[in-house]
Amino acid sequence: MSQNLSGKIALITGASRKIGIGSAIALQLARSGADIFLTYYRPYDSQMAWGSRPEEVETLLQEIRALGVRAAGWEADLADPSTPALLLAKAEVELGQVDILVNNATHDTPADLGQLTAEALDRHYAVNLRGMALLCTEFFRRHDGRPGGRIINLTSGQSLGPMPESLPYVATKGAVEALTLSMSVTAAQKGITVNAVDPGATDTGWMPPELYADLAARSPFGRVGLPEDAARLIAFLASEEAQWITGQVIHSRGGL
Repeated sequence: MSQNLSGKIALITGASRKIGIGSAIALQLARSGADIFLTYYRPYDSQMAWGSRPEEVETLLQEIRALGVRAAGWEADLADPSTPALLLAKAEVELGQVDILVNNATHDTPADLGQLTAEALDRHYAVNLRGMALLCTEFFRRHDGRPGGRIINLTSGQSLGPMPESLPYVATKGAVEALTLSMSVTAAQKGITVNAVDPGATDTGWMPPELYADLAARSPFGRVGLPEDAARLIAFLASEEAQWITGQVIHSRGGL
């Protein structure tokens, strides 16, 4: 099965960490021949336990270029409602019209029922839902109907079971799934498919050892997900072979 993306331009949000899902997606699409424009937002990573190193983004861009494709990036705060339009415009100036939009960037800070605040809800909404939705809108407006238009949203398994300690995240990612289905109808007018991928628990450096061990023990395959697992599925959805798949939420969770 061919996944030749030569001549395509892919925009991937949230690719600031070498071991993250965003980086794996960027590399997989680049191996398939796509030029890559990525976004990153290091102030968010600096607040997380895993952190990130300032040189990681440039290292990733160099690795992508070494695959023989063009690559550029921009530090972008998707909580700013002006960012989506600026981002698509910048990608067009740097590389050309975007064919593939991968909404990978996310904001996730724990909050259970007793910890919900307006600020937490608003911050998750601004990045996970509003930023994603406005990027989809801007992508649709600018797309000229050429074959191969793709929108791929990253979500989680919030529809499969409770996530009581991540309520703002659950609320916004549930909305991403709902929008994926309804956006797909209008997007089809320009030949654009819209799908969502739930990669399940993925080892990107955030899991405490005890959680990792528990998930691996319960997995039919004896391991947790890897960023490359999600990246391979997204490369397929971005390809010509996936032209008849739209409005779907695909749970790629290794049986968990």
